[in-house]
Order: sequence, then structure tokens, then C-alpha cells
Amino acid sequence: MAEHPRRLDVAIEAVQAACRVCDSLQKQLANLQKMHKNDRSPVTVADFASQAVVNNILQSNLGPFSMIAEEDAQTLRDQIEAGETAIADAVCEAANQVWSGATRDDVIGAIDLGHPSSERSHAHGYWTLDPIDGTKGFLRGGQYSVCLAWIEGGEVTLGVLGCPNLSLDFGRPFDDPDPHGSIYFASAHEGAWEMRGDAERSGAVRLERLHRTENEPLRLCESVDGSHTSHDVAERAMGKLGELAEPLRLDGQGKYAVVARGQADVYLRLPRGGYIERIWDHAAGALISHEAGCAASDARGAQLEFGHGAGMDANRGVVVTAQELHGPVIGALDEVAHEGS
Repeated sequence: MAEHPRRLDVAIEAVQAACRVCDSLQKQLANLQKMHKNDRSPVTVADFASQAVVNNILQSNLGPFSMIAEEDAQTLRDQIEAGETAIADAVCEAANQVWSGATRDDVIGAIDLGHPSSERSHAHGYWTLDPIDGTKGFLRGGQYSVCLAWIEGGEVTLGVLGCPNLSLDFGRPFDDPDPHGSIYFASAHEGAWEMRGDAERSGAVRLERLHRTENEPLRLCESVDGSHTSHDVAERAMGKLGELAEPLRLDGQGKYAVVARGQADVYLRLPRGGYIERIWDHAAGALISHEAGCAASDARGAQLEFGHGAGMDANRGVVVTAQELHGPVIGALDEVAHEGS
């Protein structure tokens, strides 16, 4: 597709701009107002500002688009109607760091370009966006990601991950934010790439997941919060495959990148009751890890499906591994599941 390289350039620009806004706001956490959605997950000024910035750049450069995103502006509209404008004004101020002259109405309108109930057709492809994946990490001053992907015909064909605190240096602890951060991006069948967060695309380095050294301790990557996946169950399952190194824990979709670049061997997100994964939490990372040479599936080994709206109804959990580990990891998870039953 002739428009595909242009689409990727604009997506990278949008994610970089959103990362600058989020990074600035994270440095002001003591003053950052926050509120809660119906499900009680934290939503901050940064989530809304990030989505507004990304959507404005996409529309300004590529024209009208379809999107399924995590946020919508209804809460902000309700607050304004009730005479409470502080959070909406803070979102507008934050967006103005990279979107000069944007009014409050401009920003709220841009946020709602990502509303999944939009009447715009998804027939010719659509974006999915998580403006801050790992909000809890963001709020504790740790790792989080801005995640943008393009889906066409049910397939993820482009993905960009912005990781404002994730260092390219494996030796830097995740709880020590990197001043430059990192960006990961991929196009289907064209490879995955890594670069410093403030770099030009021309400076990116290709990601190629290497085979593990035999008998090396297995390194697991998982969420900081044990409610996302059981740390005990994950470590029991992976212990069946041999010696385990100390697990790596970070919030956000950057876990896909950590496996793709070879810093960890396995990322597990185990099934949780009837919970349905959302496409914005996995689309960009799944493509990047696949294009780097990793295997990505659900916890049963089934292909991840992104063509059924916001929910990944056909999948249960997520597994990302080095290629040679995928079969053994799925087998170990199945064994532990049978032990539990």
C-alpha cells in the first residue's frame, strides 16, 4: 500500500508527541488531578491529553479515520455540564504543550475521535489506541506505554509503542526512569525496530530476537500488579522448564518489547475468570514481538485475534516467548492448569 510508510511516519510522530506530554505530566504527579471510571481503574489528565494529541496528529496528517480506543470524553463533558471544569482545563493545558492553540472544545472533540461507538466505518481499516497502558505504573512514577496500532482485515499491520521511561540499556533498572525513553515500531512482514524516544526514524535499529543460550536460567517478564496475572502460578509453570532467574516486572505494553529485544524470555498474562482482553492492550506489542522473531499467542496456544471489535473474545490470556520456547511454555501452562483442576 502506497500510504503505509506515510501512515507509519505519522503514527511514530503521534506517539512521540504523546510521550512528551505524558512524561511532563508524570514529573508533576503531586499536582496531577485524577478521577476514576466506572470500573475504578485510575484515569488521569495524561490519559485524556495523550489520546487528544495522538488523534489530532492522525487527523491533521492523514484525514478522517476510524479508531477503537480506551477513552472517551463523556466524563469530561458531564463534569463541564455540572460546572466542574478543572480536569478538562488541565487536559487542555497539557495538550497545548504540543498542540499549540487548541481550545477545550478542540481537545474534547479529538478525544472522542477514538470512541468505539463512532459511526465511522471500520471496513477499510482502523486504529486502536491505549493512550497510557500501565496507568498504575504511571501514577507510581514507573514504567508505562503509549500504544498505537493499525488493523486491517482483522490483522495488525502497523504498531508503535512509546515507552518514555524504558532505557535501551538492559542494565538500567525499570524503577530508574530513562531520560530519553525508547520507541518500538513494526510493519507487517517488514520487521521491527527500536530507537531512542526522541530519535528520528532513520536512526532506528532492527530488532531480531536471538535464540537463548542452552541451560541459561529462564527469565520471566510480568506485570508489577499480581492481580493482572498470578505471579505464583506463572513461576510454578515456568519452573517446570528449568531454573528461573529473578522475574522482570514492569507495567504497560513495554513487556512485549522487553521479550522482543531479548532482555526476557517469556511474557505471561494468565487468564482471569471471565475477563476479556482488549485489543488496545496487545495489538502494537503483538506485532512488534512477532516481527522481531518471537511467538505470541493466547495461553492455550491459539492465535491472537484482533478483528472482532474492542474485545479479544476468542482468546484467554497472552503468552509471548522466544520461538523455541513457545511449545514448552504452552505445555507447562496446560500441565499446571490440569494440576489446579
